[in-house]
Amino acid sequence: MKSKIIYIALSLFLFSCQKLDLNPLSQGSSETWNSDADELIMSLNDLYREALWIKDVDDWTDDWIYRDGLTDITNATINGQSAFVTSGWQNTYKAIARANTVLEGMDRAANILPESQINGYKAEARFVRAAMYSFLLSHYRNVVYVDKTLSIEEAETIGQMNPDELLKKIYEDFDFAIANLKSSYSSSEVKRATKGAAMALKARIALYEGDFATAKEAASACIALGLYSLHTDYSTLFLSKTKQSPESIFLLPRSITLGVALGDRQNYIPRNNGGWAAKDPSWDLFFSYYCTDGLPVDESPLFNPKNPFENRDPRCAATIVPFDQPFLDIVYTPHPLALKTKRVSTGQEITNNDNRAVAQYASFNGLVWRKGVDADWLLNSWRIEPDNVIIRYADVLLIYAEAKIELNEIDPTVLDAINQVRARAYKVDKSSTNYPKVTTTAQSELRKILRNERRMEFALEGLRYMDIIRWRIAEKVLNRPNFGLLDPADLVAKVVNPGKWFLPTAPSIDEDGSPDFANFYSQGLIKQIAIRKFDAKKQYLWPIPSTEVLTSGLKQNPNY
Repeated sequence: MKSKIIYIALSLFLFSCQKLDLNPLSQGSSETWNSDADELIMSLNDLYREALWIKDVDDWTDDWIYRDGLTDITNATINGQSAFVTSGWQNTYKAIARANTVLEGMDRAANILPESQINGYKAEARFVRAAMYSFLLSHYRNVVYVDKTLSIEEAETIGQMNPDELLKKIYEDFDFAIANLKSSYSSSEVKRATKGAAMALKARIALYEGDFATAKEAASACIALGLYSLHTDYSTLFLSKTKQSPESIFLLPRSITLGVALGDRQNYIPRNNGGWAAKDPSWDLFFSYYCTDGLPVDESPLFNPKNPFENRDPRCAATIVPFDQPFLDIVYTPHPLALKTKRVSTGQEITNNDNRAVAQYASFNGLVWRKGVDADWLLNSWRIEPDNVIIRYADVLLIYAEAKIELNEIDPTVLDAINQVRARAYKVDKSSTNYPKVTTTAQSELRKILRNERRMEFALEGLRYMDIIRWRIAEKVLNRPNFGLLDPADLVAKVVNPGKWFLPTAPSIDEDGSPDFANFYSQGLIKQIAIRKFDAKKQYLWPIPSTEVLTSGLKQNPNY
């Protein structure tokens, strides 16, 4: 089967860098560059550098705990000097400048290449430009639009574009890309941006901007291509060995050998395996997973607080390591009385460093990540090489469903889209009766189901941040504390001995799917680890970098 994803060969990156260093694209090309197909392709390859494709991180959300640490977002200290604010702006505009340079230079090849080929190259550059402006619009909103190289004099006169006008420009670029990019590539071709990728990213920015009609149309068109399908096994989709899944619509490849890898993995690994168990799933995320009857934990008779992983949506155990189960060859248990645990391959008992009674800095809430983790994470100095998936088919299905729900155009296709995603988690077909199929057609109920489906499906993929921003619930979920386990002696005395481990009951879940642990805290059964803060007066937008405000005269976003 032909692959439908973008897969720019990393070796081409290295080759193009060596040649392009003579004419760095960030400073504009020479008067002769981009005069033939080889030079155009090398210039386009440069637009797929991982550093240029900014992704949000879960650190900024209620899905995350990093011991007692906070970020500029979760501590409400974000400002125009925050590192990610500045780098996000700079790298995105760097990519836009490079795309504009390529587009302006294409006329040099017009006499030797057919118009259809030139339009294909233009479509690729415009696709990248649209994706970059989508990030700027959704995060900073009041930004400068540039579609050509500027002189210093011109740059000094240009101002911030009206966001609605910018969205139209983004749509124009995506539409040109959709009309002129290939639908797929043969097995012998280098995989590049496709029509489906442009449709998918257009649907995403339309959803983020509340343009539900356009989001529906773009997502529907992507689905109608018939080129993508859900990966059979949710738990293996995120592994380094899973390459070019039919679910991946647009991705950037990684390779440890070629120096493009994901680092900082030691923070995610249990201490028994040599990790630090410092960056962990939050209880907010853990208790948001439905039970196998499709009900939240505070409504389902299947929820067992003594074994909270029992009878849960399969994505729960695929994302968070279940208690008392083998993981990376060692039985994982944070129970304060479990001073020893077992190495599975040998049957040997070992010291349990994932118990805070043994190791002070074991996971502060007893949870560790499982999603995408395998034994490869223990190698190569904690660097890994999973595909960097920018958007996948499950997201397109749920974008389509959400757009239709918000338009109140609820029909069987809405339920079908949600049920495809949910059924895959249970490893059954959507027509099966062996999973909690969504059947309601009430808009308010479907909205709640859809939002929690996204949370269960996309944990640790960087999508939660923009969801809580666009749903305007960040001011609630990020103004609640991050809770965790009591210190070991208190945990034994107050929780274990009275028979209240892990929790005495399910936490209550509010209308936005967010758990409330205040009752347990007031009883002294859990510990407040970090006090998250979110300033709703300003934080729904990022600030314009201070250097841009000071040197370019741009207007700062409100209340920064």
